[in-house]
Amino acid sequence: MGRTVKDASLGTPAARAKLQVRAKPYYRAVQPGLHLGYAKRARGKPGVWSARFYCGDERYEVEGFTYKVAHGDVACTADDQQPADGTAVLSYAQALDRARQRYTERANGAVAKPATVASALDAYFDWIEAHKKSTRPTEARDRAQATIYPALGDIKLEDLTTGAVEKWLHAMASRNGNGDEETVRKQKATANRTLTILRAALNKAYRDEKVSSYDAWRRVKPFAAVEKARVRFLTVDECRRLLAACSAEFRPLAQAALTTGCRCGELVRLTVDNFKPASGTLHVLMSKSGKPRHVVLNAEGVAFFAALCVDRPGHELMLLRANGQPWQRNSQCQPMAQACRVAGITPRATFHALRHTWASLAVMNGTPLVVVAKNLGHTSTAMVEKHYGHLSEDYVSEAIRAGAPTFGFAS
Repeated sequence: MGRTVKDASLGTPAARAKLQVRAKPYYRAVQPGLHLGYAKRARGKPGVWSARFYCGDERYEVEGFTYKVAHGDVACTADDQQPADGTAVLSYAQALDRARQRYTERANGAVAKPATVASALDAYFDWIEAHKKSTRPTEARDRAQATIYPALGDIKLEDLTTGAVEKWLHAMASRNGNGDEETVRKQKATANRTLTILRAALNKAYRDEKVSSYDAWRRVKPFAAVEKARVRFLTVDECRRLLAACSAEFRPLAQAALTTGCRCGELVRLTVDNFKPASGTLHVLMSKSGKPRHVVLNAEGVAFFAALCVDRPGHELMLLRANGQPWQRNSQCQPMAQACRVAGITPRATFHALRHTWASLAVMNGTPLVVVAKNLGHTSTAMVEKHYGHLSEDYVSEAIRAGAPTFGFAS
């Protein structure tokens, strides 16, 4: 073991407890070209150790200390709250030894490949797929492959600058030329959504101690006032025409969407015992947010699902294809397009428009936005207000006229 460098600021849990929480780690020199880093975390979490190596030309590389578990690498913490074990929890002396060991390995050529934007994106997408953070991670990965990897992928995280991210963002927004006002708005809105993917990946890299600061992307501002609710919903008459035009195989799936507002992915995973006739609800176990919820049905919905589930085993998938096989991803697209053509619905609606239809008609019938949000599975009313708030103006007016106080003022 090498000689322990004594430092009152980091050497003991009591000394580290006096430090302030901040984005940048506290560094202490170990030897020329090597610093030990300690990042204090908020909300009572133990701090994490890292090492910073001088690479010349006033550049540093930061490497967090990790240990392997079944699902990947986990950051080593300091012995702020529990005794050190030399693996998951490191004392000050153990962290110093780890830093010296990595310094020697790097000097001998065993230098870990520095984290880049591409490696941060790879780690992020692997993480959301493993943890089911999103039911549709492939779309985000495909968008990143087309727009982020080519422009920023090779940049080291420590070398990433605010200017580089801003230049990429503005190039994204003007990649198809200037165009008319609506085209420019759409391009900026798409650039904002892609920036959200990039930020999520970089924030995870920062949490994983792959980069020492998040300032480079935190300072980048998305385009303002470019989001516009994109809602395509059907009238009741169009819904009736659509259902009449559906194939016998597809009609139950479309009816289920119209009477619940659920996403297609939620519907095709329902089993018979997810229908609760006593409470008149559907228990959605797997949703986009990852949180289960109970979808309340009206009388028509209860009758529909009761007929659909009668005399069937509880473990069986509720909505199946004509051959008894489950609906696969995107397999609803072709029958939906065919039904729209037969029903004469233009512009053609997607299956997701059935979710918008349930929400829009519910709001127009006076259902409070908070109730619609809960049934749709949103954690707040923000999305519902964005897409459907304008439809509730008549309901708000009528509610105020009916419930606002009167005082008997003379004419």
